[in-house]
Amino acid sequence: MGPVQRESWGIIGGGVLGMTLALRLAQQGKKVKLLEGAPNVGGLASAWTLGDVVWDRHYHVTLLSDTVLRALLEELDLEREIQWVETRTGFYTDGKLYSMSNAIEFLRFPPLGLLSKARLAATILYASRIRDWKSLERIPVAGWLERWSGKKTVAKIWLPLLRAKLGDNYKITSAAFIWTTIARMYAARRTGLKKEMFGYVRGGYARILERFQQRLVRENVEVRAGCPVERIEAADEGGIRVVLAQRGEARFDQVVMTMAAPIAAQLCPGLSAEEKARLTGVQYQGVLCASVLLKKPLAGYYVTNITDSWVPFTAVIEMSALVDRQHFGGNSLVYLPKYLTPDDPTFSISDEEIQRRFLDALFRMYPHLSAEDVLAFRVSRVRYVVALPTLGYSERLPPMTTSVPGLHIVNSAHIVNGTLNVNETVQLAERALPELLQVKSARLMQAPFSVS
Repeated sequence: MGPVQRESWGIIGGGVLGMTLALRLAQQGKKVKLLEGAPNVGGLASAWTLGDVVWDRHYHVTLLSDTVLRALLEELDLEREIQWVETRTGFYTDGKLYSMSNAIEFLRFPPLGLLSKARLAATILYASRIRDWKSLERIPVAGWLERWSGKKTVAKIWLPLLRAKLGDNYKITSAAFIWTTIARMYAARRTGLKKEMFGYVRGGYARILERFQQRLVRENVEVRAGCPVERIEAADEGGIRVVLAQRGEARFDQVVMTMAAPIAAQLCPGLSAEEKARLTGVQYQGVLCASVLLKKPLAGYYVTNITDSWVPFTAVIEMSALVDRQHFGGNSLVYLPKYLTPDDPTFSISDEEIQRRFLDALFRMYPHLSAEDVLAFRVSRVRYVVALPTLGYSERLPPMTTSVPGLHIVNSAHIVNGTLNVNETVQLAERALPELLQVKSARLMQAPFSVS
């Protein structure tokens, strides 16, 4: 008898989801190739250079309650290196910056009266204790918040925050959205931890991804970056054929696509009309996120929520309020995100114009800053970031296994009871693995496992 042929799997998309699936499949004895269209793996967690600093392209943080991510970091021998920091939260409203980092500061918060504050606190407490999240999928988020917090608090606090994150899509978003947001931030407190402790690994996700890729190589996963995919279809002789843009093709027994649902629909002509309708029916928010390297710190708040409509970005994330400034050459790193629908014309505005608008607002918010304090400014644009939990969302979600034998689609849209973050992404991969392994190939392919 000759050697037993291992089942070949292709993972399309080298973000954290694809990397985790590749690792777990390899550990199950599968022959795995990971294909990523970008020059480097990592997806939304990838790093880039800002001036002389290499750090995350988008802002990420680890919570004490992120147990799945922390378990993965332990596998990579990085969990013990997490630096835990007690953070502070700011709130910018009516042209003023307030601290909202503890109960006393909340009670002193001038924009709301005592009754409104009590109802707001009760809303957050109630949401943090809800377990039947599916019932919230049938209720519009604005209506649910108005019921519990009152019209004044919704108008003054909730609605500006919803518009900043969702635009007019807040009207079609369910109350599950606010539940998932509150549930993650309060998960640690439900375990008895009272402080808001955030963590990071020295070197950021550049270091995590480097270690992750090394682990994949040790598990005999073939990692190929710079390999954009043009089309995915059933092969005549069985299995799945992956056509690569200007680089030939690859054949596999099974393929898992991890890109956004509308993109997956475009790449798979063999899907049924119903499958394509479900995939394209998933509504996304994108993000335009500016990274700013500054000589000076801002105000020491990791997150500053913003309700003033004149500010062109959603929030201020002062990463250097969490990460020691020595990692940034003694400077401060700030993220200025703006969430948009995928077709928003703002995506087409030049970097120079975005820089002018964003910095003008930043200088107005923080008068101690000036143009001389700006060392570097870069803009990241991603049109498909987070799938919106619209009304009845989980009932319309496409299944992971498609009608094309051997083809699976697993992406962040399948996170139906959580927010998009790295912990939830890793957890999705762990949850999807048993379902994927239940599907058997019609036969093992005889074609060589290679890219021609």
